[in-house]
Amino acid sequence: MKKRKICVVVCSRANYSSIKSAMEAIENHPNLELQLVLGASAILDRYGSLDEQINIQNINISEKVYMLLEGENPVTMAKSTGIGLIELPSVFERLKPDIVVTVGDRFETMATTLSAAYMNIPIAHTMGGEVSGTIDESIRHAITKFSHIHFPASKDAAERIKKLGEKEDSIFHVGCPRIDLVNEYLNQVPKNLDQALNEGVGDTLDFSQPFVLVSQHPVTTEYGSGESQITETLKAIRKLDIQAAILWPNADAGSDDIGRGIRKWREKGLDKNMHFYKNLPIEVYVHLLNKTKCLIGNSSSGIREGAFIGTPVVNIGSRQDARERGQNVMDVKNSTNDIYNAILAQIKNGKYQSDPIYGDGTAGIKIANILSKCDWDIQKRITY
Repeated sequence: MKKRKICVVVCSRANYSSIKSAMEAIENHPNLELQLVLGASAILDRYGSLDEQINIQNINISEKVYMLLEGENPVTMAKSTGIGLIELPSVFERLKPDIVVTVGDRFETMATTLSAAYMNIPIAHTMGGEVSGTIDESIRHAITKFSHIHFPASKDAAERIKKLGEKEDSIFHVGCPRIDLVNEYLNQVPKNLDQALNEGVGDTLDFSQPFVLVSQHPVTTEYGSGESQITETLKAIRKLDIQAAILWPNADAGSDDIGRGIRKWREKGLDKNMHFYKNLPIEVYVHLLNKTKCLIGNSSSGIREGAFIGTPVVNIGSRQDARERGQNVMDVKNSTNDIYNAILAQIKNGKYQSDPIYGDGTAGIKIANILSKCDWDIQKRITY
């Protein structure tokens, strides 16, 4: 039996953690052949190149696509999408995949989707149907309308995809593959823990003592506000006087604004008890997310992984507006006092009960099995 070729396009560290378990399941499936394409920030050292992590997985990289323009603003974001749309068709022409898997809602995901759609390659989309407060939501729903196979992470998302007019038999509620990694790593101490935690810059932290974790990204629809927003967050943490592990922002428009805010903060010598990381391996991140007193910022990991672990989360601003969430999340505005008071409240609340709202840790295997068996109609059939 000829193996079905599944091409997975990974363009960021978030993409990688969101599809890693599914890639492993595809690689190990007897009837599937994995083709991995890395692109955009996933292959740039500035954002933490994924080469080393992929090598640890023993997965071959089929192609690399350099498509990210410097600038991290709305213009370069749009142009990077265009570069991806120019480069990816050549990749797909060489690889000739049977199905292209695209992840989530980022601008590179749109380039992947449009390329495959124009080339009549069936598209499988993970984590569609969700709502949030930025351009990502528009991208996510647009990709749903191009896709032939849908792998939503929650029941609510599956229902929304159905309401968008997609055929019910093309929608498979599998959960979020990121939860698979949490389920795998939650009770393990990573072998590379000490090495990973010694990287980055800033004060040396003692992770046997209380600490908070910060993951704050630019809000693309609020471009130009990133510096002031991260400064409000850093002020709240300094006021709290607790150790803080702070992650560098993603490559979306406004990343430079947040980076500038962090650099100015450090230049003023205000970074006592703070350590800044360009990137953390997913197993180390899960370990910290389990141990931290509170996750602060606007990352979806607080809403997804945080719910499964029970991590107290202070979600700042509009980036995750309306996204389905558990009891572990407290929403606040971009205000030092609001953030400070919310962190205090969440630390007092302590660990929450685990909530499997985004899956039970078996999404990757489900995705691989469905891809090996499902049929599709390249001609989209809208049901509304």
